[in-house]
Amino acid sequence: MDQETQESYRGLDYPWGRGVNPEPGEPRRIADGVYWARFAMPMSLDHINLWLLEDGDGWTIVDTCLNLPDAREVWEGLFEGFMGGKPVKRVICTHMHPDHVGLAGWICEKHGCDLWMSRAEYLMCRSLVSDTGREAPEVAVDFYRGAGYTEEQLEKYKKRFGFFGKAVSTLPDRYRRLVDLETLNIGGRYWQIMEGSGHSPEHLCLYCPALKLFISGDQVLPRITPNVSVFPTEPEGDPLKYWLRSGARLRERLPEDLLVLPSHEAPFYGLHVRLTQILEAHKEDLSALFKLLAEPRRAVDCFPALFKRDIGEGSLGLATGETLAHLNCLLGRRRIRRHCDEHGVNWYVQDPDAVDLDED
Repeated sequence: MDQETQESYRGLDYPWGRGVNPEPGEPRRIADGVYWARFAMPMSLDHINLWLLEDGDGWTIVDTCLNLPDAREVWEGLFEGFMGGKPVKRVICTHMHPDHVGLAGWICEKHGCDLWMSRAEYLMCRSLVSDTGREAPEVAVDFYRGAGYTEEQLEKYKKRFGFFGKAVSTLPDRYRRLVDLETLNIGGRYWQIMEGSGHSPEHLCLYCPALKLFISGDQVLPRITPNVSVFPTEPEGDPLKYWLRSGARLRERLPEDLLVLPSHEAPFYGLHVRLTQILEAHKEDLSALFKLLAEPRRAVDCFPALFKRDIGEGSLGLATGETLAHLNCLLGRRRIRRHCDEHGVNWYVQDPDAVDLDED
């Protein structure tokens, strides 16, 4: 560990500092047989961390970046350069979001290997990709109208609909299913699958006891709280309930002294601290939202209870989904009530018989 660059911040320890930024195509050694590659992305979250695991006479890749020409070029350089022309034996995707699965199909086809994912992530990804080229369904438009969108905002949503598939190369027609607590042999070492839920349906993390490493995907990030959203496909869903449960379960299952390898920002120590911070932040948000609903409000009126910044058009969709996740959680706990007015807009208000209790 480099004593000159290690950094402690808000209860977490960063062995290479918080600002470390490996150059594309120049992976950093994390542990024996484990390497960190960082790919740039043209969005507010401007990078993703990917993991290269030596696996006998080849490699296992964990996550892949968006389907972008620049990302393909970086991968080509890695295949022939750093990875020494050795074959990719499998691609593991932690979950189905495009920055993680975007180039999985391309890599699998190029190397003749299988994609390894959980069932829900693979099938959900295929479903969302199939929306490419379709018009936004009326139920989806009604969903955002119910949240309080203006007609102008609804038109912008219709124009953006189906973008998901443009960031994902064609998925393989078959995959290898991964399940919670399954064990893998990667490079002669024991790795165990740890499942989370809420950010996506069956998000997978990888734990290696021998190396004391935890590849956390988006399930545990050091600074930001991963987005937990409700979407038009499951308007009554309660992903926040499952997010809170799975976060607590990971804290119970895993030791504290692991080096966490997140998909965004820098590797860190302090897994239990960070999980507790994330869980407590959501509980505080639920309490603040409950208090705000002393008067009836639409979903879009609830942003101030959950976000410390103004929500512009670029972040409107994620903010709406996150707000609805918290509202649905309060509905599930019978803390609040919902009423749909004659314009199809949902209004939320405290249940007069409810109290602001803390629940798991």
